Amino acid sequence: MKISTQNCQNLDRALTLEWLETNGRGGFASGTVAGAHTRRYHALLLTARKPPSERFVLVSHLEEWLDIDGQSIPLSTNLYPGVVHPTGYERCIEFSSDPWPTWIFDCNGTTIQREILAIHGRDIVIVRWKLIGKKPSRAVLRVRPKLTGRDYHGTHHENGGLSTEAQVGSGTVVWHGYSDLLPARAFHSGEYRHEPNWYRRIQFPVEQQRGLDAEEDWWSPGELTFDFESRYTGTLALTSETIDRLDVTSLVRHEKSRRDTIRQAAPAADSLAGELWCAADRYLSKRGMQHTVIAGYPWFTDWGRDTFISLPGLCLVTGRLDVAWQVIASFVAHVSEGMVPNRFPDVGEQPEYNTIDASLWFIHAIDRYFAVSHDETRVRETAWPAVKEILDGYRRGTRYGIKMDEDGLIMGGVPGAQLTWMDAKVGDWVVTPRHGKPVEIQALWVRALEVGETLARRFGEADYADQCRSYRSKAMTSFRNRFWFEQGGYLYDVIDGPEGNDASIRPNQLYAISLVDELVSRDQAQKILRLVEKQLLTPVGLRTLSPHDPRYRARYEGGVVERDGAYHQGTVWPFLLGSFITAWIKVHGKSAAKLKQARAFLNGIDAHLNEGCLGQVSEIFDAEAPHRARGCYAQAWSVAEPLRALIEDLGIQANRQEVTVKQVVIRQRKETAPQPTQVQGSKRFRRGRGKDSSLNP
Repeated sequence: MKISTQNCQNLDRALTLEWLETNGRGGFASGTVAGAHTRRYHALLLTARKPPSERFVLVSHLEEWLDIDGQSIPLSTNLYPGVVHPTGYERCIEFSSDPWPTWIFDCNGTTIQREILAIHGRDIVIVRWKLIGKKPSRAVLRVRPKLTGRDYHGTHHENGGLSTEAQVGSGTVVWHGYSDLLPARAFHSGEYRHEPNWYRRIQFPVEQQRGLDAEEDWWSPGELTFDFESRYTGTLALTSETIDRLDVTSLVRHEKSRRDTIRQAAPAADSLAGELWCAADRYLSKRGMQHTVIAGYPWFTDWGRDTFISLPGLCLVTGRLDVAWQVIASFVAHVSEGMVPNRFPDVGEQPEYNTIDASLWFIHAIDRYFAVSHDETRVRETAWPAVKEILDGYRRGTRYGIKMDEDGLIMGGVPGAQLTWMDAKVGDWVVTPRHGKPVEIQALWVRALEVGETLARRFGEADYADQCRSYRSKAMTSFRNRFWFEQGGYLYDVIDGPEGNDASIRPNQLYAISLVDELVSRDQAQKILRLVEKQLLTPVGLRTLSPHDPRYRARYEGGVVERDGAYHQGTVWPFLLGSFITAWIKVHGKSAAKLKQARAFLNGIDAHLNEGCLGQVSEIFDAEAPHRARGCYAQAWSVAEPLRALIEDLGIQANRQEVTVKQVVIRQRKETAPQPTQVQGSKRFRRGRGKDSSLNP
């Protein structure tokens, strides 16, 4: 993605355009095109001590000045109360996010380029500067690192507990501000002068909009200088790894090759599919010896529901079968009482199991993996026992009142719990409890029983297969008899709830079409799709509630209570376009005209790639035009589900997929990184709410 001079130099515009670099270990670097931080999550060296969790910010920012023939010209930008200083954005003439964030600045006729990239599989961020074109008689780049040392959900403030010492070597410097955190190491091609100082009251306007602590203080240990008299380049590598040497040139070359390999495999026939293909790589991360899926940046780690909804789009249609299996295997190890975890906490070991749908999405993902990989041995030996444990657990009953009722349908819910994907909660207020029998859970249950029957017959367990078939038949009959709301011409959202049946018009009913072929008649499916198109469909996703409902909220804004109150009460979710397109194609077919019409449903996502976090898809949008992006600026299932629909339903073909994806997997196996020592968390920061949902810390 390229940003023009006009947009780079428009501060309001450039502050809304964000970039993201991830390292495949839960760490990431991010910021704005303008250079100023607008969020507490913007940082340069943000690492996960226990990948992908326990994330800490070690280096927040760099302040840069280019001295040319006695004149100092800023390249960086910061926001202070009522003041922008410095104003480097005024010199920026171009920004590009491919292959990594790159800025070009015009400094009175001297052009300098800045690049920032995170190294996959390592806790390393590299910054490079290069003079381009005519060289001035004298040019010196001055760089001041700005450090914090805090949990990434918090904010840092001046305190007396910080060590201002530095270990300075030849081309290296180590800053260890807090003894209970890892030090930040810098490898550089310049000269370092130690001169500690505090920079106070940096402003984060996005946090202010979210009703959270919106300023912090940065500690700057000293200044790096790069003299361009003898060379045209300057290099700074930041890391939390305990290493003595770093071959920056080799790291950059291999990272460029890795990204080129992914880009070459991406579909060339459809630009959106190609961009989403490349974006998908950012969400795959290590967890122990296996892989997992980061649900979203900047504040999510790995969530079970998000992982298995996203897995087909992130891994299966892109050919990352080995990674897909590692993700499945990592969750198999945590199956408990017939449930997979809903989320792994940022700190601590115990996963949380408060979800009714994640386990069923897990079964769906296993079936999809088996269909693509034909990996009978691993599925039979490792996944199949977990599938049976889940099916049996749901049938007999498990946590939160989740169990198969007498009618063969799945019920669940206890006071104070939010179990479906509509999971906003503020204090004791569960915004959308959906207790009883939610519509999408029944579709997932019928689908899971189908998978259970198929695998049981494949693995020679005829009695278990017959049992699954019987339960499935009963569930389908009950669904057909009880879920159709004749007066409205659509499906109930929940039946048998504390207040009876819920006829709210929501998008969850789409799964009764997209996941299972026989739950509704063709006439019913057509009526559902017409209703969804008319009341829920927007250019960037589906509304979570009909605008005609008195609970409908048009905007996702304000403080925590206001935002969570709107989270699933109208707010648009782009990942739902995946199930919508799958259902739409099932009903309308795959003629050329219908495929073209279905592709048009994604035009808004295509345009959004040039907004917000460049090349990524946001978590949510306002329910009404102009459908402003909200929530996480990069969300796994927002990328994965449109990509899956493009390839599976619309027939977009990958480019040389078999060869290039294999190369990526081989590289991922070879990449290793030193494991940092486990230490206790820092207590020198104010901890704010890390996510827009009340489930967030």
